[in-house]
Parts: sequence; structure tokens; C-alpha cells
Amino acid sequence: MITTFEQIFDQLRSKPKKRLVAAWAVDDHTINAARLAVEAGIVEATLVGDEKMIRQVCSDEKIDPAIFKIVPIDDELKAVSLAVDLINAGEGDILMKGLCSTDKYMRAILNKEKGLLPPKAVLSHVTVLSNPQYHKLLVIGDIAVIPAPDLTQKIAITNYVVKTAKALGIEKPKVAIVTATEQMLPSMPACVDAAIISKMADRGQISGCLVDGPLALDVALSAEAVAVKKLVSPVAGDADCLVFPNLESANVFYKVNTQLCIGAKQAAIVAGAKAPCVLSSRADSIDTKLNSIALAALTAK
Repeated sequence: MITTFEQIFDQLRSKPKKRLVAAWAVDDHTINAARLAVEAGIVEATLVGDEKMIRQVCSDEKIDPAIFKIVPIDDELKAVSLAVDLINAGEGDILMKGLCSTDKYMRAILNKEKGLLPPKAVLSHVTVLSNPQYHKLLVIGDIAVIPAPDLTQKIAITNYVVKTAKALGIEKPKVAIVTATEQMLPSMPACVDAAIISKMADRGQISGCLVDGPLALDVALSAEAVAVKKLVSPVAGDADCLVFPNLESANVFYKVNTQLCIGAKQAAIVAGAKAPCVLSSRADSIDTKLNSIALAALTAK
């Protein structure tokens, strides 16, 4: 079982390199993250974007541009579209967002004619977090793509976090469906959805994992809280995965980790497309972008 980001890199070094295609890769964070991934021996990288801007960043950062394949195009929207085309053409295994906005990036992925969305698929954002206060990696969804998931979308999110946890070597992931309380309150829709998903897992409709909900965040993560509240659960106190009731709650949880927890690390991808799509904020650190490339490489076919 993988418990640190360093172990992800160790595992990837023993496998064939994946091919990374970075869309509008004209900024120092994207190019440096791609460089580090290339130097780590986990990917071959193609940078799609304005060649002058790319070479200027390489010059400023003392990076040899020859380590990349550069596909020159000086229009942001066209660069993102071309990067998606390269994935569809089988010339890449992983798509990555560069300096382009999330809106433009997702629009290209979701394009009905030329995008990366399989028929009837649900796209979801999956994040892996490492926090010094928790004893293993946490896989969470959805902090960035589905604002207010309905029951069907929550089931899809659950399946995606389970699939990601399995890629991390967790044989039977423990999934907490997070709400404001561990009590089953019919007046709270999130509790109702959590109970339905939990029962579906009990009956094998969601397979390969242990699911429990509704669970408040404290009992999902703290064995002490479980003992104090005398809760009996196969998941509580030792969750591998957290499925949040909406984007707001998941996003706040993520940013509390990134902004207030010293030593926290994270990675983020979009799952459900034809290839894993790295989706981190333009303001995210090089380290986060590098970890996201590694997570995408780990989950890529």
C-alpha cells in the first residue's frame, strides 16, 4: 500500500514512462513541474503553446528545452484544443492544464465532437492529500467539478475515489460519505444520500470497498472520536476516502489542508475522461503540479 507521494514516484520508476501533454504550457510552474517529472523518469513531456514564451521560461529557469517536445501554437484556446486532439490521436496518456483557465480547459475536455468525455460518463475531480496529522493518504471528491452532486453523481464520485485508492495499492478502500452528522436525519438530504450509497455498497452495487455514511468528519478520521461517540462502523476512524456532500464543503476542506497545515501535500486529477487530466489551480505550487502528474501517471492505462 502506498502511503506517501514519494512511494508513488518509486513505483512509477519501475514502469514504462507515460506521455504527458500539457495544454498552454507557457508558465514557469507548469514547465518546471514537467521538467521534474521528466527528470524523475516517470513521463515524456509535450508542451503545447507559444514557443517563444516556452523558450523564454526555459531560459529564465535554466531548463534545457530539448528535454521536451514543443508543439508551437500562439493562441490559448487553439492550444488547449490541440492538446486534447493529441490525446485523442493516441499521442499522449495524460493531459495537463497549463496557464489556461479551468473553464477553457474543461470546455475542451467536454466538447461533444472533439473532447475526451466518453458517452454517458460523469467527470469528477479526485484529490489525494497527505497530512502529517493523519496516518495515511486521503482520497477525496469532489472539490472542483460538480457543484451540487445528485445521488447518481455521488455514486460516480464514490467509484472514482475507490478506483484511485486501489491504484494506491489499497485492496479494499474504506469510504466515508461525509455529512454534518453521523446520525441518520431524514430531514437532511445529504444524510439520506449517504445512507443509500452505504446500503448499495452493502449489497454489492458498489463493489470492492467498504462504505459507511452518514459520517461526520471527526468520526470519519478520528478513532478517539469514534470511541467517545461509541460508534460502530467498519470505516469510521480509519477512512481512506472521503466523499463530500457538495463542492463547497470539499473545497474548504482541501484549502484548510493546503493553507493551514504545515507539511501537507496534495495532487489532483479529473477522472472519468478518456485519459487522466491534471487539474490543479494556476496558483498551485510546482510540488503540487508534480504530484498531480505522478498521480495521473499512476492511474493512466
